[in-house]
Amino acid sequence: MSSRVANPALRSKIMTAEDAAALINHGDNVGMSGFTGAGYPKAVPKALADRMTAAHQRGDDFRVGVWTGASTAPELDGALAEADGVELRLPYQSDPISRAKINAGTMEYIDVHLSHVAQMTWEGFLGRLDVALVEVAAVNEDGTLLPSASVGNNKTWIDQADKVILEVNAWQRLELEGMHDIYYGTALPPHRKPVMITDAADRIGDPFFRCPPDKIIGIVETDAPDRNTAFKALDDDSKAIAGHLMDFLQSEVRAGRMPEKLLPLQSGVGNIANAVLAGLSESPWKGLQAYTEVLQDGMLDLIENGTIEVASATAFSLSPEGVQRFNDDIDFFSKRIIMRPQEISNHPEVIRRLGVIASNGLIEADIYGNVNSTHIMGSRIQNGIGGSGDFARNAFLSTFVTPSTAKGGALSCIVPMVTHVDHTEHDVQVLITEQGLADLRGCSPRRRAQRIIDHCAHPDFRPMLQDYFDRAQRGAWGMQTPHLLGEAFSWHERFMQTGTMRGSSRNSLTCFHVATHRPSGTRRENR
Repeated sequence: MSSRVANPALRSKIMTAEDAAALINHGDNVGMSGFTGAGYPKAVPKALADRMTAAHQRGDDFRVGVWTGASTAPELDGALAEADGVELRLPYQSDPISRAKINAGTMEYIDVHLSHVAQMTWEGFLGRLDVALVEVAAVNEDGTLLPSASVGNNKTWIDQADKVILEVNAWQRLELEGMHDIYYGTALPPHRKPVMITDAADRIGDPFFRCPPDKIIGIVETDAPDRNTAFKALDDDSKAIAGHLMDFLQSEVRAGRMPEKLLPLQSGVGNIANAVLAGLSESPWKGLQAYTEVLQDGMLDLIENGTIEVASATAFSLSPEGVQRFNDDIDFFSKRIIMRPQEISNHPEVIRRLGVIASNGLIEADIYGNVNSTHIMGSRIQNGIGGSGDFARNAFLSTFVTPSTAKGGALSCIVPMVTHVDHTEHDVQVLITEQGLADLRGCSPRRRAQRIIDHCAHPDFRPMLQDYFDRAQRGAWGMQTPHLLGEAFSWHERFMQTGTMRGSSRNSLTCFHVATHRPSGTRRENR
């Protein structure tokens, strides 16, 4: 392939992936590009994993700290985890091998709000950043770097690392030039200034990364695609969730609480979030804006049909079909998409100023509106909090969406008490399942509970939740947020013991604690 390294002095630093991997040492902290499977280095991580495997076979330690923008791909997270080469991982991951090692206690993991990572790096809280390993689409003649399909924390990695290794990927389109807005105006307190974005379409930065040439110690040329995962077909539950949200937003407009063209939209990652976007395609709105962190297939649909006129994000997360659509019409999309560093795409000040409408997924919510978006049964990490906290805490309207059940109906996603809290009840304004929508704004805890039980819980679990709530109001230590602490997690215990949260019969109202831990001398009764 023809070289995309246009700077003559930097061409002399082109090398193989194996030679570049040899520049990374045991104990290094490595800031790697990548965000939801877009723009991550493809070749050097695999070569580094091979070095680690060989070292371990000799009886030598070889592990590094891996810092990224968010999740990456098997060629990075998977390869390094399989080689047992990751000492510490942050701030977000979704790789099954990494997840297994984290939950086994053999890989340290720090789950971090995505907007905080750059600041924490600059402040030195995470330690020294030894190497930046960043994929770019090209090295320009003047030495500036054309970002690829994600921006993430790459600006910070390049600025803060002692040494920089670049992967220049010819698969990434050169027509990406002009889409990026790399802001160089952030500072630490007490020198911090406002981030002057007052509209999702505002540009405040440069189209390229800057990097002193003497920091670049190696360049590897590649030609490899991003990880692109197909989305599941829309099912009835997803369509129902999207329909509830669309109806709610229209009612907010009619009530005068939302402008005719709404406010900028944010959407989390995944099939449900993509389905919500698909629902917007059938809405009456045109000319909307998005201020979000990731652009999925549904967002391309909305841009294409005029529902959204401009979308700001930090990365793509497209299916193979979505990538093909984007590439086939890149001139059209490039005029309507802005790619920013994640400290700006997820910036609390900007989110609050723009009045973003946030929509994020969850693992479970409890009857008072607390949300767990990261842990299974309280102890096992699934992926991480990602950017949901950045948006939920600062949005004009914070919504969370989920099917009401999981595991074929064995699990209720609405439970008496969540086993891990990522988003407190104070940051959750609207909860939506396929069953309905609970508007929690202006509600005290007990009113929130009744709305969630009535509108969001699955009918198979609603009587059990109502029974728990009724008894909690009669027997709790206090009435502000009534709980029966001895059985608040009994549903989770039952699932771990029996594989289901259901009671002994499908219509049983009896919670696990009452059914199996009755006081001595009493007779068990089925209710």
